[in-house]
Amino acid sequence: MLAALLLPYLVAPLYRVGHPVSTLMAWRWLRGAPMSRQWVDFSAISPFLPRSVVSAEDANFCSHHGIDWGALREVIDDAEDGEVARGGSTITQQVAKNLFLWPGRSVVRKALELPLALWIDLVLPKQRILEIYLNIAEFGPSGQFGAEAGSAYAFGRPASALAPREAALLAATLPNPVRRSARNPGPGVRRVAGIYMARAQSSGQQRCWRENHAF
Repeated sequence: MLAALLLPYLVAPLYRVGHPVSTLMAWRWLRGAPMSRQWVDFSAISPFLPRSVVSAEDANFCSHHGIDWGALREVIDDAEDGEVARGGSTITQQVAKNLFLWPGRSVVRKALELPLALWIDLVLPKQRILEIYLNIAEFGPSGQFGAEAGSAYAFGRPASALAPREAALLAATLPNPVRRSARNPGPGVRRVAGIYMARAQSSGQQRCWRENHAF
């Protein structure tokens, strides 16, 4: 059990290179379920997509160290007040979960996820974390993983050619591309995509990308 707990900490630094797959991708492959993913380097993805995804999933991605403690406290406060829990996971936490843990809500999984996210932020550059996320996140309803497969399914074009609105629509499908469609977006998805597109063009986001020169 100790070896199983330590393995992600040993493997994570090795993911500075290579094309890692998520546990969900591996599980679908083992079950024979449909699964498509074509890895694309960060430089080959339209810059509008990472900015839209950060706006949608983790507005403080550039400044935190794996965990957004402020957002996490808000989630805990909401739960204590009996309100519906909102998603408080950072992109780094989602990478930790997708690469090494399992989906669903679990106190045990969250307890494993938090220190692992801190470790991943320490041993991997921000751009690499975002690159991995954009290649393992689920972007389609039938096992389309990663930006390339999601873009091909929704718009019939590579991830490098995504326009701002298309990138925002893909970001709006997270974290449930089965119920939310970028290919045939409903009014709610279009409205949320508009919000993400505006956030991605805000002065705060622009400063974030400038300060992280790799972006």
